[in-house]
Amino acid sequence: MADENTPEQPPESETPEPKVEPEVPVKPEAAAPKAEDAAPAEAAAAERAPSGLPPGLEPDPLPAAKTVAGRRRSKSGKVVPVGIVFIKATFNNTIVSITDVKGNVVAWSSAGRGGFKGSRKSTAFAATVVSQEAARQAVAMGMNEVEVRVQGPGAGRESAIRALQSAGLSVSAIKDVTPVPHNGCRPRKRRRV
Repeated sequence: MADENTPEQPPESETPEPKVEPEVPVKPEAAAPKAEDAAPAEAAAAERAPSGLPPGLEPDPLPAAKTVAGRRRSKSGKVVPVGIVFIKATFNNTIVSITDVKGNVVAWSSAGRGGFKGSRKSTAFAATVVSQEAARQAVAMGMNEVEVRVQGPGAGRESAIRALQSAGLSVSAIKDVTPVPHNGCRPRKRRRV
């Protein structure tokens, strides 16, 4: 006695059988490696480069940078015999940049980079140390003659130029490039010391 609202279930003999897909044969290469094959696979992985590429496809290693007296040469590997030294001596710091004739920076240093902090960065001694360090870097790249351009009112102007000469660079010209306003902006208030 089945209710009219309940669906009829088919007899057990009429239930559909689940579909069975045919087995796909597995290639022997794709099968899981056996215990004997594990050692050669590990050796092949160790033989590969760190980039994970096979031995024949890895990129060529970059040539090592040539050195002169234990220091690196410029990125292009050229010897730069003549350059320009820019000394920026402010009330708070001294920055020395040495460039080639085109303006590409070859070496640089600053009082903060030299280990000076606070008010010691603006001293003449800090400018001397900074200038010697930058000059050593430039001499290592083959530079021997420079033109000096000084900017700013700081204490390290003259001492930085003397340090360049003592480091082995011959100074061909000294030029003051401090910007001077033709009564442009209003100056800051007078210091009371």
